[in-house]
Amino acid sequence: MGKESVKLIANNKKAYHDYFIDEKYEAGIELFGTEVKSLRMGKCSIKESFIKIENNQVYVYGMHISPYEKGNIFNKDPLRSRKLLLHKLEIRKLQAKIKEKGYTLVPLQVYFKGSLVKVEIGLARGKKLYDKRDDIAKKDAKREIEREFKARNS
Repeated sequence: MGKESVKLIANNKKAYHDYFIDEKYEAGIELFGTEVKSLRMGKCSIKESFIKIENNQVYVYGMHISPYEKGNIFNKDPLRSRKLLLHKLEIRKLQAKIKEKGYTLVPLQVYFKGSLVKVEIGLARGKKLYDKRDDIAKKDAKREIEREFKARNS
């Protein structure tokens, strides 16, 4: 990663619960000044957001950035669609994958990399209910083993 500091703004844990993440991409995002200021204060939610490719451009919908308190007339709609910045080759590759059955794009996290705002997007396949149950069972088993280990060592 180098010397650039990474500061997490928003994380989408629900995506890992609902999808199998096959590939991850880092994308820039087109923002206005007041939105960046609001992000610096950590006011962002990507729980309900999704990504679509339209006219060879990638957009994120439903990403909520709270209006900046001192922004008055310069504030934009908190739920507006925002353009993600990816290379043309990456966009073509993603379009080809999405045409396959069951693939979708989901935002995984929003973070500052140095002074730039980045969005990590995941190429994801939906989980079936039994996959989710399986994951929960594994987590419970792991938690139980850790509990027993702590009890033995104390």
